[in-house]
Amino acid sequence: MVFKRLLGSLGVGGPTVDTVLDPGPFLPGGGLSGQVHLQGGKADFDIDHITLELVARVEAEHEGGESEGFVAFERFTVAGGFRLAEGERRSVPFAVTLPWETPITELHGQHLGIVLGVRTELAVSGARDKGDLDPLAVGPLPAQEAVLEALGQLGFGFKSADLEYGHIGGTGQALPFYQEIELAPAPQYAHTMRELEVTFLANPGGVEIVLEADKPGGFFSDGHDALNRHVVGHEGVAHRDWNAVVDAWLRQLADNRGHFAAPVPYGQPDPHGGGYAHKDDHGHHGHRSGPGMGTAIAAGAAGLAVGVAGGLVAAEIVDEIGDAFEGEDEGDEEA
Repeated sequence: MVFKRLLGSLGVGGPTVDTVLDPGPFLPGGGLSGQVHLQGGKADFDIDHITLELVARVEAEHEGGESEGFVAFERFTVAGGFRLAEGERRSVPFAVTLPWETPITELHGQHLGIVLGVRTELAVSGARDKGDLDPLAVGPLPAQEAVLEALGQLGFGFKSADLEYGHIGGTGQALPFYQEIELAPAPQYAHTMRELEVTFLANPGGVEIVLEADKPGGFFSDGHDALNRHVVGHEGVAHRDWNAVVDAWLRQLADNRGHFAAPVPYGQPDPHGGGYAHKDDHGHHGHRSGPGMGTAIAAGAAGLAVGVAGGLVAAEIVDEIGDAFEGEDEGDEEA
């Protein structure tokens, strides 16, 4: 999906810009490549710079309730310092590196409902304009996929995924938001948790995995959230029994051995294979987002992303993403 816009700050006759990404999905910490296509206007223009900006639709909680909007989380200047002649067509190839914490938007080709995009900013003769906005598809790293597959094989079901503004304390989180993948509990854990939330925080050395269980209350106690943190490396993923590893993590949560304990220092693996984390003031306790479009993605024997009801859900999600970008783009024009 490609969006063309006339450079509004220059009026009719200005250059236009198209950014076309190479086929994805891309991977966190991996390369993002494509072409920026320029079409010259009715005069010569000096191109100061072409900058790509990564944006995400993020939810934020505040005293007035909850709202969502687009947050820019990385910028890359890919070209500049040249003159675009009248009517000239020029293509600028680019190759940049995605942040390690870039959220996952799809699993086995099934969209999770996360909206990411690449916005193109063109600075021409001293004026700047955000000209082009394209959806960005990101798949999981091997360790992330292994954990999600294990959860699916253990019987957990996908509910929804979103991006939350804030920071998870006790982790090496670098971005101003984090991704939560919300799962319905497997039958064997239904009595110990009402919901499981999984957050991945990747870095060059591996992946931090934060598990948060919404634990039900008893006759003499209220419900509460239990969290713990685990660190796995990028190497040797294929040689681990992930069902057993993840099941052991879940048993720690079920036994309450992860409830707001002291965090493990970032970069230092827990000798027991797990650590603990907590949400800070920008996080949430007890809040649960409602099921999104991803509720039709079933957790089957082959993993979380097996089966889409009627084949219609994926198309609806693509439309929703397109609508989100078009609405954001129109907002820029009105501003």
